Amino acid sequence: MKKTVAIALASASVSLGACATMQPGEPAMAAAGTLVEKELAVPGFADFLAIDGDTVWTTNDGRVEQWGVDGKLASTVMPRPCGTMAVASGSLWVANCPDANLYRIDLDTAEVQTIIATGIANPKGETNVVSGDGSIWVPSAAQGAVARIDPATNEVIATVPVAPGTFYLAYGLDALWAVSSDAQSLQRIDPATNRVTGKVALGKQPGFLAAGEGAVWVQEQGDGTVARVDPATMAVSGRVPVGETLIYGDIDVGGGSVWLRTTEDQVFAVIDPDTLEVTARLGEPAGSGAIRYTPAGIWTSAHDNQTLSWWSKPD
Repeated sequence: MKKTVAIALASASVSLGACATMQPGEPAMAAAGTLVEKELAVPGFADFLAIDGDTVWTTNDGRVEQWGVDGKLASTVMPRPCGTMAVASGSLWVANCPDANLYRIDLDTAEVQTIIATGIANPKGETNVVSGDGSIWVPSAAQGAVARIDPATNEVIATVPVAPGTFYLAYGLDALWAVSSDAQSLQRIDPATNRVTGKVALGKQPGFLAAGEGAVWVQEQGDGTVARVDPATMAVSGRVPVGETLIYGDIDVGGGSVWLRTTEDQVFAVIDPDTLEVTARLGEPAGSGAIRYTPAGIWTSAHDNQTLSWWSKPD
């Protein structure tokens, strides 16, 4: 199903996804204030997303699945995949909540390569597996620990002490970033030392985060705001009011914008990282789900509707 969605921009001069930070030859993702949504029916509970070239992987009930804009491409059975996934070293890295371990899945064959006992800090599933600095990072204990895995050996090579209740991770701007919702804080972890080197207090119920476009961006889910944190000073340099709540949703960065999957008012919102203005609100509310940016378009999931959507500029 294709739907053309008109978007209201804060300024007529803004082109969604196009800005000075784009790489040479990278296409503007949208023009003239419209995006076309291609909706795909995905039975089950399609939720967290990871980009793999021009395809996307999603967690689902008892499996992870690979999808393209024309349909499903692959499926891998596992007990209960949970949280965001990482694509790195030719593999998909997925947390498995019931057994508190990490699955490594071959991107080409969709076969399980190995299962690594890491521990999972939040067995309810709101968590992140991320890649960066040649490693895979997993929140591994609710008491406060992040496991670092070497993909060459599939072994845990370091455990980083963090604040209790640290479930949310992002890698970018030369650091690992970790949010504890319980402690209402963002922590900066130096991958060279595996130590926390900075911390900043956040608003109510902070959760998913992204690092890029010059800052670290954190959903303050209980406040309905997105906090912008300066990576050098570890100070909150601004906040974006988006709605009454952001529970639970998702966030990503790229193409000169911050992309926020919301649960109320719209499917997702677009934020200008410099002005902190919400420049666009797209789609009818569709409950919780995930969002991932690519230069060609945006992937969103809506597990309550059993759909994935591909948002791209009109042909």
